[in-house]
Amino acid sequence: MSYKITGSGCYVPTVVQKNNAFLGLSFLDNHGTKFNENNETIIDKFNSITGIEERKYINSELKTSDIAHIAAQNAIEDANVDPETIDYIILAHNFGDISGDSKQIDILPSLASRVKAKLKIKNPKCVAYDILFGCPGWVEAMIQAHAFIKAGMAKKCLVVGSDALSRVVDLHDRDSMIYADGAGATILEETTEEGGILSHCTMTFTADNETDFIFYGKSYNRECFKGDKFIKMQGRKVYEFALSHVPKAMKQCLDKANIDVENLKKIFIHQANKKMDEAIVNRFLRLYNKPMRDDILPMNIEEYGNSSVATVPTLFDLVIKQNYKGHSLSKGDIILFSSVGAGMNINAITYQI
Repeated sequence: MSYKITGSGCYVPTVVQKNNAFLGLSFLDNHGTKFNENNETIIDKFNSITGIEERKYINSELKTSDIAHIAAQNAIEDANVDPETIDYIILAHNFGDISGDSKQIDILPSLASRVKAKLKIKNPKCVAYDILFGCPGWVEAMIQAHAFIKAGMAKKCLVVGSDALSRVVDLHDRDSMIYADGAGATILEETTEEGGILSHCTMTFTADNETDFIFYGKSYNRECFKGDKFIKMQGRKVYEFALSHVPKAMKQCLDKANIDVENLKKIFIHQANKKMDEAIVNRFLRLYNKPMRDDILPMNIEEYGNSSVATVPTLFDLVIKQNYKGHSLSKGDIILFSSVGAGMNINAITYQI
């Protein structure tokens, strides 16, 4: 038996926010002091590092569970499965449902339960729950779904990654330009076909204050925002951490599957920062004494931004259905899914199409 993705889907938000939309903001450092550089210089540097030219936001009427439902419905239709036969709905997110006019996080009931209700699934044996695992949430949810199916506890799982980071950004923080919204979903099933999930690995680092690298904190403008909290990041530490640890985790995962790196077709890595992702993959290939390949790393961060748990399943859906930016997949191809984020968590999956 194998454990394969039989359907995928995503939701691409309709509100496009280009970099020049940030020109009129007042950016402050973490001490609340205005930068000496003007915003045009700040934005140009941001673009050169992250690669982001625009990002996509949901409109004010939508919430995280709404776009999760749309992505889930698309994946169900793509897999051509009866929703009543789904055994688990595992939904990865980080900030729950936040309405367009409130900063209050709403996770009761779980977003997975809300998606199940929106899908009108009546079967009580379809178990729905959320997973909070930082940006690697969708990859980890896939690993959990695989474990359920392999253990004989399920035959079919719906795995969703959905976030609306535009609802938790501090507009006085330069990092606010990184974040975006989106949702991606997959159906993972037990099949008699070859391939599917071949190996996986997960790590959580906390011993050296890694829990402080990405967190929920106060605005840099202490005058305007007294009680609200926003997504915060120590960018340099995250960058150094990722370059140090992610390539080794990816190698461990690929080696566990006993796959030659020469046979690796694509790497679907969390779309966090273009420069960082390229450096991670370059270091990963160097562990095998191989040069960087131009065709191995699909990226959509330039126009989609960083939508956290949604980046990997969204990019996978774009490539497998649309040959996004010339990247394509064929039956039998070996790929890696990998992510890094708050926790600090790292994970990876070796997968055969």
